[in-house]
Amino acid sequence: MKAKSVSYSLDNLPKPTPGRLAELERLEAMPDEQIDTSDIPELTEAQQAEMQRKELYRPIKKQITTRVDADVLAWLKKGGAGYQSRMNAILRKAMLKAVDR
Repeated sequence: MKAKSVSYSLDNLPKPTPGRLAELERLEAMPDEQIDTSDIPELTEAQQAEMQRKELYRPIKKQITTRVDADVLAWLKKGGAGYQSRMNAILRKAMLKAVDR
């Protein structure tokens, strides 16, 4: 007999049972020190240093109005379509460099 596949979205999630809600409340109230993490190995400094944001990470975009120097804008537009994305990439690179300091 084949198992039936079930999928949910945020629109059709089943309501949690009273028992499940009580269990979640109990877990939420539990101090971190009482949580058994023995089956989860701690990450080493080297592992943490190697971590990178997933390729498919898509931050929320915000529309803004800003003023930039005309020559900077001309330089960005000279690269063709996508100058706003290039501007964002330049700003992101500067942001990540500043965060690493």
